[in-house]
Amino acid sequence: MSTPSPLRIAVQKKGRLLDESIQLLKECGIKIDNGRDQLKAAARNFPIEVLYLRNSDIPQYIQDGVADIGIIGENTIIEKKKEVEVVKKLGFSKCRLSLATPKDMPYNGVKDLDGKRIATSYPVSLQLFLDRNNIKADIHEISGSVEIAPNIGLADAICDLVSTGSTLFKNGLEEQDIVLKSEAVIAASPKMDDERRAILDRLLFRVNAVLEARNKKYLLMNVPTNKVKAVTALLPGMRSPTVLPLAEDGWSSVHTVIEEGRFWEIIDELRANGAEGILIVPIDKMIL
Repeated sequence: MSTPSPLRIAVQKKGRLLDESIQLLKECGIKIDNGRDQLKAAARNFPIEVLYLRNSDIPQYIQDGVADIGIIGENTIIEKKKEVEVVKKLGFSKCRLSLATPKDMPYNGVKDLDGKRIATSYPVSLQLFLDRNNIKADIHEISGSVEIAPNIGLADAICDLVSTGSTLFKNGLEEQDIVLKSEAVIAASPKMDDERRAILDRLLFRVNAVLEARNKKYLLMNVPTNKVKAVTALLPGMRSPTVLPLAEDGWSSVHTVIEEGRFWEIIDELRANGAEGILIVPIDKMIL
């Protein structure tokens, strides 16, 4: 039997998105022999080959079929206008593309940008936003250090990626309107053959298992048997909570899977119904 052709996956050469992409693959049980200076690395235990590319080039490589899939920000796909298919949103590397103005500039809404100069590294996304809002502005496309444009007189406002907003604050700017929200996604090539698409399906199965587990916790507690019905009514579960009798008469052990934030909403009610010995356990994978 011939060895299947590996699924070629493009990732960013460096930065936070690279680190989170490789971490995801590791959590999927995929072992990659790579050094940071390599441009290509094969997995030891799964039929994929990782290509380390410039972030802005990845959509083109996917569209052309040089890479079968890529882990990339949604904003880059929109900006590059390439024909790729988003097959999975990953929930990390979240950011937003926002409009920002100097703090001393009056701003009552996007209409105030009509006729203004806006500096950005994302002219396509910005133009789409302006067109939707019937705004005519002069877009200055620059690469890097967009936030200094108003201070040096190049522009009246900027449109740039924001995560925490600290860079805007340091440069005397205030975030005003969100142009688009972005997160990391898996994007696929329209030229992928059936053999590689089957490998992608196997990879997505693992990715889904990892992502399902990330915000979930396994919850165990001891509950008086006469309170089990009241406690289980409070609890979500994949199907329903598991209830097991304890060695001590009159007590049961209740198990379920819960979103971590949801637990803090109901902890007082659980305790009020006699729950004790409550344990929260991390989940590595979830197969639904």
